[in-house]
Amino acid sequence: MAEVTVTDKDFDSQVLQAKLPVLVDFWAVWCSPCKMQNPILEEVAKEMEGKVIIAKLNVDENPETAGKYGIMSIPTLLLFRAGKIVKQMIGVQSKETLLNEFNKVIIQ
Repeated sequence: MAEVTVTDKDFDSQVLQAKLPVLVDFWAVWCSPCKMQNPILEEVAKEMEGKVIIAKLNVDENPETAGKYGIMSIPTLLLFRAGKIVKQMIGVQSKETLLNEFNKVIIQ
């Protein structure tokens, strides 16, 4: 499982109750920086498969969850571990940054 799509309805089960750390990409179809972030996330998802989950949440289709987490800018990436946010990143993040953040969470 490289990337999963999450919605308002399954966010709790897919993200908050996940056994692995989960990076949630809050994005939208019209967002140019989101389009730049996507191939980086795909690459990281393949490299970290089995260690972390990359989840994508479309903010236009899922306003409840985006509102709950106060998402004002996209892309916003929230890294969850054991149901808690351990890192928030706003804007396009490099592969190196993402791998560093994952490695911190996996080691803990």
